[in-house]
Amino acid sequence: MTSRNSNRGLNIGHRVILTMILCLFVLAVLNATGRKDRKKKTQDERVYLLHSDELKYDLYGPNPSAQIVKGNVAFRHKGAFLNCDSAYFYQASNSVRAFGHVRFRQGDTLSLVCDRAWYDGQAQMLEARRNVVLKHRGQTLYTDSLNYDRLYEYAYFFNGGRLIDGKNKLSSDWGEYHTNTRMARFNLDVQLQTPENRVSTDTLYYDTRNSRAHVVGQYTTDKGRGKVGPSIIRNKNSTITTTDAFFNTKKDEAEMYGRSTIVDEEKTITADTLFYNSETGQNRGFGNVIYIDNKNKNMLTCGEAEYNEKTGRGYATKKALAIDFSQKDSLYMHADTLRVETFNINTDSVFRKVHCYAKVRAYRADLQAVCDSLVFNSKDSCMTMYKDPIVWNVGRQLLGEEIKVYMNDSTVREAHVLGQALSVEMLPDSTHYNQISSRNMYAYFVDGNIRRSDAVRNVQAIYYPIDDKDSTLIGLNYTETDTMRMYMSPERRLERIWMPKAEGTLYPMTQIPPTRFKLENFAWFDYIRPVDKDDVFNWRGKTQGTEMKKIVRHEAPLQRITAQTEASPAEEPKKEE
Repeated sequence: MTSRNSNRGLNIGHRVILTMILCLFVLAVLNATGRKDRKKKTQDERVYLLHSDELKYDLYGPNPSAQIVKGNVAFRHKGAFLNCDSAYFYQASNSVRAFGHVRFRQGDTLSLVCDRAWYDGQAQMLEARRNVVLKHRGQTLYTDSLNYDRLYEYAYFFNGGRLIDGKNKLSSDWGEYHTNTRMARFNLDVQLQTPENRVSTDTLYYDTRNSRAHVVGQYTTDKGRGKVGPSIIRNKNSTITTTDAFFNTKKDEAEMYGRSTIVDEEKTITADTLFYNSETGQNRGFGNVIYIDNKNKNMLTCGEAEYNEKTGRGYATKKALAIDFSQKDSLYMHADTLRVETFNINTDSVFRKVHCYAKVRAYRADLQAVCDSLVFNSKDSCMTMYKDPIVWNVGRQLLGEEIKVYMNDSTVREAHVLGQALSVEMLPDSTHYNQISSRNMYAYFVDGNIRRSDAVRNVQAIYYPIDDKDSTLIGLNYTETDTMRMYMSPERRLERIWMPKAEGTLYPMTQIPPTRFKLENFAWFDYIRPVDKDDVFNWRGKTQGTEMKKIVRHEAPLQRITAQTEASPAEEPKKEE
């Protein structure tokens, strides 16, 4: 019994000791935490008066709770210094009202000068007034009224201000500047002047670290209701209107969104998204791109376009449509892709090539065309159509292996149809056709009207003479010759035909053989012909079996001198007798 009781007493004693140790440990932890909290709470928040030439109290004056300090006054608060000529120091509220040559300095990156200021140590807010100049790193802000919040590290002005960032100058009625992120925001009558551009807007965000500006639309009123209008960016040669744009003022590059427009003298480009870089000369547009050249009276619409000003190369795709409105009737031309190349750029001998491919379709009221690809060369003003080209003019159809059209400004000077040339003219009765087939054809124009047409090599022709009195068909004239030259009047009437030698037959209308109504290679592709400007987007190819036959041209025989492998008779050795 005695040993058991003694053991139990020993166990109880151990438990009591362990409990006391745990309590002491908890108290030690709590005390340490309390000391840390007290240390944190007792962190020095006071504004210190470092120096003044004169200090006094005026218990009966307007500021009985203030210490009046004068002459070389200096304060310190949480690593920042405030200097001035004189001040009211409110030690109880931890604040200062400073006057005369006020200078505020925080670290080695931020400084501020003004005529007078109020500093609240509790809120860490500095209110600077009159002739305020804030300098932070490489930026300088000028204003008359500025508040600087040290706690959230940003300054804002509300009575007009001007920010200088290198060669860039930015002004507005209201603005704010964040010293930690170095981001600035400006509102109301914002003007940004760079070496290249001048921006006018209502809201602008500016990143001083990389001189990148974000321009948004201007707020305007319309019949008492507010709305967002476009901001305006002007430079030496162009004017930009946009509601959402980013541009780098150092590199002179821009990203424009929200349906922006660039007007460069007589050229205008509009798109949902535009990119511009003056260093590389690269320009890109996306989303309903519209380019208008009022000088040359043409325009381009597409879903995507790119052009480099320095190389003169570019392309347009996604429902690309080129429109020429230099004539009475506009010409509409569509291709899957339009591509431009410039040669000898920035010289007197500069010229360009425009490539259109594939599925090219063109429409004008008096002219339509279809081909697989097309190339226009400004050097000789020649437009070449490749792979099954077809051209329609009123009731006439022209086709061949290749068609070349030479322009004189915006009017046709001459046209060449090369290889399997075929001209078909549908007569007013829509039943009979005048037809000419030859190896090549050449047409010459004056003031846009055809005046002479030449058919050369293997010419076959079907022509229906018409009675001038009642406009009835006299018969069918079938002719074969080597060359046929036709002269037209300005009204496109046939004046005369010249042939060196011809064989032909005139059939009365009632005696025309069935095989003579159409030439062997006759084709009428009216179902392919574009019917209006919207139909250029609808590709229709030739039906199977009507494609143009490929003709392999015979090459001229080449003479070849073979190496002599056997001795000539004169060199044969004499036989011994």
